[in-house]
Amino acid sequence: MSLTDFVEPLGARILIRKDEARQTTKGGIVLPDQAEIPTITGRVVEISAQIAHDDDFPVRKYDKVLFHPKNAIPVDFESDNVLFVVDIDDVVAVFRRAKDSVTNEKSIDLSEDATDDDLES
Repeated sequence: MSLTDFVEPLGARILIRKDEARQTTKGGIVLPDQAEIPTITGRVVEISAQIAHDDDFPVRKYDKVLFHPKNAIPVDFESDNVLFVVDIDDVVAVFRRAKDSVTNEKSIDLSEDATDDDLES
């Protein structure tokens, strides 16, 4: 394939570049290859025209997403095979950063120590 070739998902699908699988646990234990923790996060590299024009789907190009890998279709486009076509219904979350205006809003204390008066105000 030439440098101008690309993959365009059709229907209600997006193209995701899967994040690298973790080989080390959060505690620092190195896992053997066969015990690899499955990675189901990735970066959206392309979206279908249907998704781009539908405001009901808040997924945009370059978003980091969490997706269900069972129905993800691997794309044999690159040697490391980390591209997957994923149905929008298999995307379960989009990672977002808080904006300054959001951090200035009043927060609600949902801890066990919070009283009913705290939650009503």
